[in-house]
Amino acid sequence: MFAGVAFPSELRRYPDPATELEVLRLTNPEHASFLPRHGASRHGNFLVYASDRGGTWQACRMDLKSGESRQLTEAEGMDPATLTLLGDDRSFLYFDGDTLRLGQIGGRVREIGSAMGHTGELAVSEDGQYCSFAAGSRVCLANLTAKASVATLSEASGGVTVTQIRPKRTQVLYVRKDGAPWLVNFGGQGNRPLKLDPVAAAQESTMDWTPSGRTFVYLRGSEMREHTPDENVDRLLAKTSQFAGFGMNGDSSVFVGASGSKASAYVLLLLRVTRREFTLCEHRAKDAAAVRPVFTPNSQSVLFQSDRHGKPAIYRMRVEKLVESTDSETNGLFNP
Repeated sequence: MFAGVAFPSELRRYPDPATELEVLRLTNPEHASFLPRHGASRHGNFLVYASDRGGTWQACRMDLKSGESRQLTEAEGMDPATLTLLGDDRSFLYFDGDTLRLGQIGGRVREIGSAMGHTGELAVSEDGQYCSFAAGSRVCLANLTAKASVATLSEASGGVTVTQIRPKRTQVLYVRKDGAPWLVNFGGQGNRPLKLDPVAAAQESTMDWTPSGRTFVYLRGSEMREHTPDENVDRLLAKTSQFAGFGMNGDSSVFVGASGSKASAYVLLLLRVTRREFTLCEHRAKDAAAVRPVFTPNSQSVLFQSDRHGKPAIYRMRVEKLVESTDSETNGLFNP
């Protein structure tokens, strides 16, 4: 299939068996779909996602009101885990084989650089000028401007599993395969380990920076913890129902998690202040780590994926009655 081809809506609504709240399945489980951590537009009106409905993985744009999708790419070997919508809502990144490409929605695609052995997600800076990623034993930083390039910031024997660009700073947090978290500056200087026990962050969805960039949140067993690198302070944020992955709203006051418990395979909200959980729906995915729950940037919907009905499909739940919009400067509220 070619870029520009349109696909009709595949939306299906149903009441969740556990909570009776309405769940909206966005894609048909007869073909596989992949939900990027950063795929929803700022106001939650469209979603960039990956689909193999034509036989190969391609990026698509879905209008979340009508459910209609349009193919954006003609990639030969897209890695769906690298698909990322940039904050301008006009550009997106992905790896096509070993080539990092930057596309414009409805426009051209250009090459940024290449890297063999890349793994996992891309992390993009707030200004949209840089992205980081792991490539074997290397921590890589790509310049997305007209000076397109890919540089190595650091190398780690044994390999690197996760990279996350620090908000408000020019630093990259990365995790070695032994679980040790490190920080490095954009120029490659200041490379240092954090005074923290291994974080067991084999998957990107088990850790993330808070929007302020002052702290990052990570999972360890049934605990959600928060670390402040500049002060070397680590604290328990909350006990969880065995979260296998999580996302946070626009001011990190509310978290959404996917429980790894086989008996309670739920998507849940967790309020920072009270440390209480609220069940949204079942996910019933074979692998809870693949649920990848996230808030839309305005915090008014939760997106996740599951293979409960067949191949991996993308689901949406509206939570505007539970979580306040973060389009404004007001804090999120939680009123179950």
